[in-house]
Amino acid sequence: MQQRILTVIGARPQFIKASVVSRAIQKTEGIEEIMLHTGQHFDANMSDIFFNQLGIPKPDVQLDINGGSHGEMTGRMLAEIEQALLEHKPDRVLVYGDTNSTLAGALAAAKLHIPVAHVEAGLRSFNMQMPEEINRILTDQVSDMLFCPTATAVDNLHKEGFKAKPVQVLQVGDVMQDAALLFAERAAAPVGAELPEQFILATLHRAENTDDPKRLSSIVTALNHIHKTLAPVVLPLHPRTRKLIAQHGLDLNVNLIDPVGYFEMVWLLDRAQLVLTDSGGVQKEAFFFRKACVIMRDQTEWRELIDIGANELVGADKTRIVEAAARHFGRKVVDSEQLYGGGQASQRIVSKLVSTGA
Repeated sequence: MQQRILTVIGARPQFIKASVVSRAIQKTEGIEEIMLHTGQHFDANMSDIFFNQLGIPKPDVQLDINGGSHGEMTGRMLAEIEQALLEHKPDRVLVYGDTNSTLAGALAAAKLHIPVAHVEAGLRSFNMQMPEEINRILTDQVSDMLFCPTATAVDNLHKEGFKAKPVQVLQVGDVMQDAALLFAERAAAPVGAELPEQFILATLHRAENTDDPKRLSSIVTALNHIHKTLAPVVLPLHPRTRKLIAQHGLDLNVNLIDPVGYFEMVWLLDRAQLVLTDSGGVQKEAFFFRKACVIMRDQTEWRELIDIGANELVGADKTRIVEAAARHFGRKVVDSEQLYGGGQASQRIVSKLVSTGA
């Protein structure tokens, strides 16, 4: 009997994760996939280009829900995803990560008594001020199949009582490592960007930093100092962050480039001497390419990378960012324990979906 999976995606990291799982689905008998894109990332360079690059089939359901408050966006998604579920009647809904699209897809399915599988279950920053933390906790609560990327994630769920619940908590590895290994050979330099031979790669987008003038100013000052004294800083800058920097009257004097596609990001990660980021996914991607990473946040979901000394958590403090950058510049890290599954996570997920059925 053919099992029908409806996958909900809406943001750039989810396109990448879904691409490797979709490839595994296409190679597996007994399972078919319907792809629903909420439209959460609507910029062509942040959305359409990823579908083209990653070879994801055109979504069967394309919504156009973006902008507005978290509650408004999630509510609109919930209503429209529910209609798609009623129309397509899937046996299971598959969601990824911790976005508003993730929560809306999980809630819509749960309300219709459709089983939910959550990829990247069990991650916790323990910061309830982050919308992502709320999304991931609630999504785990309504899912019956929890695909955890690490032992830490499994442990988090057990501490929250999931071990006693009639759900499956499964450590499968991280699909982002699958993607990094699969797509590394297709990496390409950002078009039109003149980049130095040696550079530090930075990303800056998280609301806790960009929406707080004091934190944003501290990070910008640190990046400027590092760019001037240690090595050139290359920063693909999203339009929203660029607007907020200008709005607060800050001067960011580093190598700014436009947002990049996944293959360009892989190219940058592979050649960088160090990574500075407030992104969740980039923390791991740096590790996949053996690069040390300085995390400009107060908490991280990927505690195991802190524990093994691959990454360092420094918050938005200028002095700590600058000192950590100098300490880790050029340092290589080693994945001696295969923390994230060694590139087999997507196949493990699909095999479990098929063997379990609806």
